[in-house]
Amino acid sequence: MKKTVYTTLAAALLSTSALHAETRDFAADVPDGIKTPDVVNTRSLGDLEFFDGMPSADTVSKVYNNIDLIRGVTAFLDGIQIASLRAMFQGYEDVGAAPGDVVMTEELMDARSIWLTPNTTTIYIASNVDISKGPQVIEVPAGMLGFVDDAGFDYVADIGALGADEGKGGKYLLLHKDDETTVPEGYFELRTKAHEHWLLLRGTPAEDGSTDAVVAEVKAGLNIYSLSEADAPPEETFINVSGLKYNTVHANNFTFFEEIHTALENNPADAFAPEILGVFRSIGIKKGQPFEPDARLKAILEEAAAIGNATARAMTFSSRDPGVFFYEDRQWNLPFQRQSYQFIEDGARILDDRTYFFYFATGITPAMAAPPVGQGSVYASTAKDIDGAYLDGGRTYSVTLPGPVPAANFWSFMVYSGQTRSILETDQKSGGVDSKSPDLSVNDDGSYTIWFGPTAPDGKDGNWVQTNPEQSYHVLLRLYGPLEAWFDKSWKPGDFEPE
Repeated sequence: MKKTVYTTLAAALLSTSALHAETRDFAADVPDGIKTPDVVNTRSLGDLEFFDGMPSADTVSKVYNNIDLIRGVTAFLDGIQIASLRAMFQGYEDVGAAPGDVVMTEELMDARSIWLTPNTTTIYIASNVDISKGPQVIEVPAGMLGFVDDAGFDYVADIGALGADEGKGGKYLLLHKDDETTVPEGYFELRTKAHEHWLLLRGTPAEDGSTDAVVAEVKAGLNIYSLSEADAPPEETFINVSGLKYNTVHANNFTFFEEIHTALENNPADAFAPEILGVFRSIGIKKGQPFEPDARLKAILEEAAAIGNATARAMTFSSRDPGVFFYEDRQWNLPFQRQSYQFIEDGARILDDRTYFFYFATGITPAMAAPPVGQGSVYASTAKDIDGAYLDGGRTYSVTLPGPVPAANFWSFMVYSGQTRSILETDQKSGGVDSKSPDLSVNDDGSYTIWFGPTAPDGKDGNWVQTNPEQSYHVLLRLYGPLEAWFDKSWKPGDFEPE
C-alpha cells in the first residue's frame, strides 16, 4: 500500500513538474534518454524508486549495497596478484623464513607443500627481498635463471641467464625509485616502487637426478643483505622446505581482503596503481588504517569473495575467450597467447587473461610470454577432455604427443588439484611424468602416449600419472627449450581422450 501511494504521489508531482516546465519562459526540450522515471525496474535490484530523479531511501540502500558488492568482486579479481604474493610471503614466514632468508626445495617439490602450479623437476630458490629499511644487495652465483617481481607481481628484472649478469653471476642492488643512495660501481641497479619483492631462482638437477651439486653452488654463491653491510656481508640463512607442510596460496573467502590489507601496510602508499587502491579504499581497505568492516559490509565482502572466486575459476578452467586457445581444434590454452606479460593487446589490458594467469600461477617475466626459440620454457594448460568435459580423477584418459616433441631440453606433464591449483595429492611424488623419467617408453613412430587415471593400464606404469576418484584436476604441459614447431603451430599435442 505504501509503495502504491509513494508511486502515485511521485508520478503526480513529476507530471506537475513537467507541466510547469513546459510553461516556463526558459523551457528546454529534454530528451527522454536523460530523464529518470519515478520507478525503474531492474533485473538485479528490483524496483528503484525516485521523486523527480531523487532516489528513495530504499533505493539508496539497495544501490550502495550493490556498489559495495561490485567493488568487492573487483577488488578480488584485480587484486589476486597482490593477495597471492602476500600469501607466498606468509607461507615463508610460517616455516621460519624472515625477509632476506632463502627458502629452497633442496630435494625438489612435492604435494605436501601448497604452491600454485609448481613442478617437481626444478630446484626452487626464493626469498622476500624487503627494501623498507634501505637498499638490498642480491648476490647471485653463475648459472642461475630467475627474476624479481614486486609486491603487486609486477615485473622488475630478470636475474641470471636472461638478466644483466648474463648467467655469469654478480651483484644486483635493489632500491626504491626515490632512494637517493649513490649506487657503487660493480652493481646492476634495479629501481622499484615497492618494499617487498619476490626473488625466484631455479636450478636444474644433474642428469642422474642429484640436487647436491646445485644446492652447494647456491649456498656458496647466493647472499642477500643490506648495502650498509656490503663491506662485511652476513652469512645467508637457507631453509630447506622440501617435504614441509605449509601454504603459499591466497584465501578465497573474507581472509582474502585481510591479505590485501597486510600487503598495503607492508609497502609504500604508491606501490600499487591508484585505481586499484581506490577500489580497496571504497570497501574500507586503506594503508595506515585498521580494516574493520561492520557487519553489513563484512557480509557483502564475504559474498564478493565467493562471487570473485567463482568468476576466477570460470575464467581459468572454462574460458569463454577463444583468444586463449592455442589451436581451434584442441583444448590446450593459456593467457599468454597474445605474447604480452602485461596482458595487453591493442593498447587494452585483457583483464580476464590477467585474472586467469594469477589465479593459477605465480611469477611474471617477459620471457614467460615470448621466450626465444630454444630457450626458456612454454606452457599449455587444460582442465577438459576432448569433448569439453572437466577431467575426472576417477576416469582414465590418454594423451599423445606426436614425435619429435619440439623441446631442446625436455618436456613434462604435471597434474594439479582443481581445489588448490597445487600438485595433486597422490602416491606419486612426481605429480606427473617427463621425458627424463627413467621408465618412460616411446611409441614406434617416435610419439609418446601418457595415461592419466586412478590406476595404471597394464604395462604402462612408466607412462602413467595417478589421479584420484571424485577429484577434479588440471594439467600443465611444459616444453623446456621450445623449438620452432611449437611457435609456428606445426606441432600439436593431442587432447585428453577418455578410455
